[in-house]
Amino acid sequence: MTASAFTPPADIREPYPIAADTWVIPEVIPAGPDQVANINSMVIAGAEPVLVDTGNLLSRREWLDAAFSIVEPGDVRWVFLSHDDHDHSGNLPAVMELCPNATLVATHFTVIRLIREMDMPLHRMRWVNPGERFDAGDRELVAVRPPVFDSPVTRGLFDPTTGVYWAADSFAATMLEHVIDAADVPVDHWRESLLLFNRMLSPWHALTDADKWAAHVGKAESLGATTVAGAHTAALHGERLAEAWRLVHTLTDLPDAALLGQPDLDAILAAHLVGAD
Repeated sequence: MTASAFTPPADIREPYPIAADTWVIPEVIPAGPDQVANINSMVIAGAEPVLVDTGNLLSRREWLDAAFSIVEPGDVRWVFLSHDDHDHSGNLPAVMELCPNATLVATHFTVIRLIREMDMPLHRMRWVNPGERFDAGDRELVAVRPPVFDSPVTRGLFDPTTGVYWAADSFAATMLEHVIDAADVPVDHWRESLLLFNRMLSPWHALTDADKWAAHVGKAESLGATTVAGAHTAALHGERLAEAWRLVHTLTDLPDAALLGQPDLDAILAAHLVGAD
């Protein structure tokens, strides 16, 4: 029995706006009993449209249809890749082929990590490191490292024009059902899930000096984003966003997250075999 036996079908939902000219493309995946999670990406449909991450390879056709329902492929000017995990870079080759006027916004290290997996068009790139900016026509976008990350190349993206911050994997949390606003997730479930998933994403948090961690998180928080979107969270704003920042600040005080092991795999296989009968 292979892992593909457990792969759910593509479930790309209707893109939804979170600010002027700014849309989230949500994919919904199972995340345990009675829970779901997101694999999101974002589109900034400004004067020079930007695709922020490129979705999951297994949902290529559906993802491309969703993205190009917002902007025409020939109009896409920038493709911002937050990092090289496959749920963020899965459709990058197709996007670069279908969007002939697009420039890939990445880092040198991203290229090194991906060059054995896909063609990396150096002549169609702009290398932008954390803290650096690039001009997208009617707005200047800023690469800012998110508070929680699982890859050394990860950068978030802040749009001062709308106050939206793309936080990549930060603030990941499961939901009881698909929602577009994190405030619609029951708060106790949301808090527990956010603390669990963000400890899994950055197991090094427990090794971090508390003052240095506070400064690191504070750098992104000080952007003053009014809305935070991310790959694995519903949109955050208002009181729920303030609470999300507070929770992430506490990660250095918490033990490592408990990870699933062989007994859990045995239980999954047993349940699957029972269901197959």
